[in-house]
Amino acid sequence: MTVRIQKNLKSKLKVRRNDQVVVIAGKDVGKKGRVLRVLTDKNRVLVEGVMLTKKHVKPNPQRNIKGGIAEQEATIHISNVMLLDSDGARTRVGIRMEHKGKVRVAKTNNAVIPEKGKK
Repeated sequence: MTVRIQKNLKSKLKVRRNDQVVVIAGKDVGKKGRVLRVLTDKNRVLVEGVMLTKKHVKPNPQRNIKGGIAEQEATIHISNVMLLDSDGARTRVGIRMEHKGKVRVAKTNNAVIPEKGKK
């Protein structure tokens, strides 16, 4: 009997780019921000204004970069953020089938979460 192991399985993340989220665990508890990037292979998200770290930058006159200490966002685990619904409350996310396909739904008020990236 052989067991087949599937590799490169992407977990089904319910948080997407440009979603408004709130941090529920870690040093930045309570901060709200917009998701800049989702790293599906590592289950991490980059949230605007959250988990700021300091980075030492060398000056580069060719690229017009001044040297010094710059602050930038670091990734946090996706389990440490929750989506905000249309009312601004924390919510879990469900999926519902509608005439145009699958849509994400907020569990708190059953409102459809709009797709900001889609046209």
